[in-house]
Amino acid sequence: MEIKDNTFARQFEIVVDGKLISVEYSFQEKKIFLTRINTFDGFNDEELINEFLKNIMEIAYERKLKVVPILPKIALFFRKNSTYKDLLPPGIKI
Repeated sequence: MEIKDNTFARQFEIVVDGKLISVEYSFQEKKIFLTRINTFDGFNDEELINEFLKNIMEIAYERKLKVVPILPKIALFFRKNSTYKDLLPPGIKI
């Protein structure tokens, strides 16, 4: 999966079937806040979104960032993938 970090638009991007899927973010100190997932009409491949989020978690590890899941769907990702819970900042329990 090839992920583009579009820093101008503040989002991670992938292209699926020629259409853009993105995860919007914002930064504060050493934390990245994942705020929104944008898909195109008719898209419902949750496994692809799961893989996209796993790749974003790897980027967070590389950049030594803590991840704050603002979106309930991303909080659910952390509940289902406990291996990434160490990316959560202190005090955030999911």
